[in-house]
Amino acid sequence: MTEQQQFDLIVIGGGSGGVRAARISAGHGARVAICEESRMGGTCVIRGCVPKKLLVYASHFAEDFEAAQGFGWRLDEARFSWSSLIANKDREIDRLNQVYHRLLDNAGVTTFMGRGVLLDQQQVQVGEQVLHAEKILIATGGRPFVPAFPGSELAISSDEAFHLKELPKRIVVAGGGYIAVEFAGIFNGMGSQVRLDYRGDKILRGFDDDLRDRLEHEMQAKGIVINHHSQVADLKRKQNGALKVSYQDGTESEADQVMFATGRKPYTWNLGLDQAGIKTDVSGAIPVNVDSRTSEPHIFAVGDVTNRINLTPVAIREGHAFADTEFGNMPRQADHVLVPSAVFSQPPIGTVGYTEQQAKEKYGRLRIYKSSFRAMKHTLTDIQEKTFMKMIVDDATNVVVGLHIIGVDAAEIVQGFAVAVKAGLTKDHFDATVGIHPTSGEELVTLRDFEFAE
Repeated sequence: MTEQQQFDLIVIGGGSGGVRAARISAGHGARVAICEESRMGGTCVIRGCVPKKLLVYASHFAEDFEAAQGFGWRLDEARFSWSSLIANKDREIDRLNQVYHRLLDNAGVTTFMGRGVLLDQQQVQVGEQVLHAEKILIATGGRPFVPAFPGSELAISSDEAFHLKELPKRIVVAGGGYIAVEFAGIFNGMGSQVRLDYRGDKILRGFDDDLRDRLEHEMQAKGIVINHHSQVADLKRKQNGALKVSYQDGTESEADQVMFATGRKPYTWNLGLDQAGIKTDVSGAIPVNVDSRTSEPHIFAVGDVTNRINLTPVAIREGHAFADTEFGNMPRQADHVLVPSAVFSQPPIGTVGYTEQQAKEKYGRLRIYKSSFRAMKHTLTDIQEKTFMKMIVDDATNVVVGLHIIGVDAAEIVQGFAVAVKAGLTKDHFDATVGIHPTSGEELVTLRDFEFAE
């Protein structure tokens, strides 16, 4: 075994968590190798958060152009080019991929392009090369899941949606989670006829019920057809190229594309986990302790492959904490409590803390503050969309334990207020803060009316 193949750390997976762990570990003086079978940046940069947000921006313009007339603008007929958007998006992803490569190179990390496979607890094979290290970090993320049914090979996932040659005129989106509602909004905003089929009775399971109800209402108002208790049972390609969609209840529809957004699975298959003695749970995820250590002392895992909180910023914090603990002589653990998140639906959602139901179970008696209003941005337009804000306060301590917003700039507003919730500030602290006028965010420091819930 050559010196070049001997490392202190081997990272399998070049996504956000793996790259952060590799860079910080190298900065602490460790000899680090990283393996990536696709492109540097992982799900978020290559086929997730970043390209999706670019498509969300693009999908807003039709509504923005129409709204502009209320502010005195007259525009020539707008024309949209899907191919131009995808080409521009691809150039940006290429740029970010190169940025990640440069960051690793500048940190002194050795990169191996290929699937890293565990041979045992301290050896990884990449192609024909065998690497050895004292520690191994698994950061392979997750992959979209399409259930098996007749014709399922005709469906696409979010991965393929970013590379469609044409914008579908009609699309069925199967699923009710954040990926499903985001892509439903994207395709609807670009002019596609969108049908959202969800097997449950309310979209966005796990989010506060008020947000779930209001998002459904707003999506339907924008022309998206939402069908509950609806599951695709069969897909067939018709002679005209369209897809015949058959459902379990016997009904049918027709579409140009069918996209499944029914969940993601930890990418642990064909990884050699058995050779290293690593077990997975029923979802395929790798169980870890608070230090991201697996059942084997030399092997760690971070990010979506552990199925803790599947968010890019969380994976980054896990990777950073691992590097500081194992190579920086600065032991610490990633914090998974009161993590803010967003859904870039239309309208968008921002949330931090507990839902009302979760807060009832944890605290008992609550004070619930709500506000619903038409954002100032819409007042000179025909857009009737409402912003909704909800604050959940523990009645015993007056601490704000949940904050949920749907409407214009929801994610941007919650990012700032998440600091207050994380810090455990009380409703009195919110009340004592002067609002910036006129903004939507000022509503959160002027809430007065409440109802008790327990």
